[in-house]
Parts: sequence; structure tokens; C-alpha cells
Amino acid sequence: MTLIKSISGIRGTIGGRPGEGLTPLDIVKFTAAFGTWALHQGRVSGKRPSMVVGRDARISGKLVDSIVCSTLNALGIDVVNAGLATTPTVEMAVPYCQAIAGIILTASHNPGQWNALKLLNRDGEFISGKEGEDVLVLAAQEMFEFVPADSLGQTIKKDFLDYHISKVLELKEVDRAAIARAGLTVVVDAVNSVGGIAMPALLSSLGVKKVICVNCTPDGRFAHNPEPLPEHLVLLSDEVVKNKAHMGIAVDPDVDRLALVNEDGSFFGEEYTLVAVADYIYYQRRQAIPFQTCHRAGH
Repeated sequence: MTLIKSISGIRGTIGGRPGEGLTPLDIVKFTAAFGTWALHQGRVSGKRPSMVVGRDARISGKLVDSIVCSTLNALGIDVVNAGLATTPTVEMAVPYCQAIAGIILTASHNPGQWNALKLLNRDGEFISGKEGEDVLVLAAQEMFEFVPADSLGQTIKKDFLDYHISKVLELKEVDRAAIARAGLTVVVDAVNSVGGIAMPALLSSLGVKKVICVNCTPDGRFAHNPEPLPEHLVLLSDEVVKNKAHMGIAVDPDVDRLALVNEDGSFFGEEYTLVAVADYIYYQRRQAIPFQTCHRAGH
């Protein structure tokens, strides 16, 4: 069994003895420490403190989710439970809800026996190294206190996927009409996690003509190693070629990593996707800048 406590959160394999694996006791201690830290950052004026919690589809997710939400409620914090949600979706939901923080329950590309708590500040960004150290101190010294029965927080469920997609469609660099005109066929491999819900919905909203799903049942039973590397995406490449698709898309369990497959089945790795997108956005925004502005700026 493995348990790793770091400034970025806590992760480990499910089961074992407390302190040696990611057990319910470890989850309660670390959640209580983070909730206490978040409360110390100051509450939104006039509102009861709330926190957004979302998770990927791995098998242990429901268990960890119930422990985390109950622990936050025991601190007097209301929980907005996003349920099965991508990491970027939870990041966007935190400021949208004016929450004091957020927790994403995912071990990212680690195998299914792992789970983790990723910690977000009120802006929906990962907490800093110094803030992570403060949380670790609170956990180690058990410097947290639970509220009496009449002050317990409540948990409500809210799906943020439509909100996330709407914000994507609002981006001026996203040309839905052009995508629709292209009549694209896209194959998606979501490794049987939350991407199986989010990616087909996003692609359809973008105007993709046909979405072919591979490993898109969000039951957490990963069909292959979840890290989106070429050796793990053989089926995706084969399906792209077989279906004469224009491209393939692979995501990890919490959909914060993206790899593409070309129409011939060759791999377009995730180290290139960010560069390609950044280049496109730079070009689009540069085209939108009037020549006089560029000239005065010395460009």
C-alpha cells in the first residue's frame, strides 16, 4: 500500500492501514485540514461557506466522495457536489459558485487502485506550495474542530458540464460554424472515466458530425493504462483508420490531459497539443489587433 502526502494534495492506493494507504481515516484527516485552511482564508461576505467537490469515475470514487463531503459538512461547510466532473470543470465551478475552495477526487493518470485529493483555492487554481505546507501542518497536528449538530453543512448536487461547454462556445477562437461545415468524424477514447460523458457532449456541441466512442462507459474499469501514451492507444489508432475518421482524441481519467491521433492512425502527442493550440490562439488574436496598435507597440 502507498500513501503520499505532498503540498499538492494526498494520493495513494485504496486500503491498508492508516498512514500506509489511502484509508477513510487519512481522507478525513486531510479533508478536515484543508477545510480548516480554507475557512481561515476568509468567507464570502453574507454567505455560508461552500466548497465544490467533483470526481472522476474510478471505482473508489463514490466512497471517497461520501467521506470528503461528510467531513466538510462536519466542519460547517456546505458542499456543491459536481458528481462526475472533469478537473477543468471543477476548476471553473469554484469561482462560479463563489466557493471558498474546491477538491477534485482523482489520481489523474495513475492506475485504478489509486485515488487522490487535488486541492483548489477560491479562484479554482491549485493551491501554492506554501499553502500546501500549511495544510500538511494542520493535518499532522490535527488542528481542526468540528461543529455541533445545529451548524452542520449541507450537500447539494449540481452538474456543471453544460456551463463549462457554454463557456467554451463563447470563446471567439472557437468557430463552431467551420467545425460543422467540415463534417468531422472523431473517435474518442475516454478510458471508461468521466471523459466518456464530457467529450461526446462537447464535440457534439462544437458541431462534430459523428462521434465514435471507445471505452466511454464511466464505470472506472480502465480498459488500458490510463496514461495517454502511444503504446496505450493502439485500439484508438485502429478505430480511427477503420472508421476513416478525421482524428482521434484520448483523455486521461479526469480529462486534464489530451493526446490526439491523426487520420492515418499516427500519434500526435500531448506535448504538441498545447503548442498547436497556443500557436492558433496567438495567430487569431494577432490578426484581431489593428495594424496601428501593432506598429505603436513595436511589433
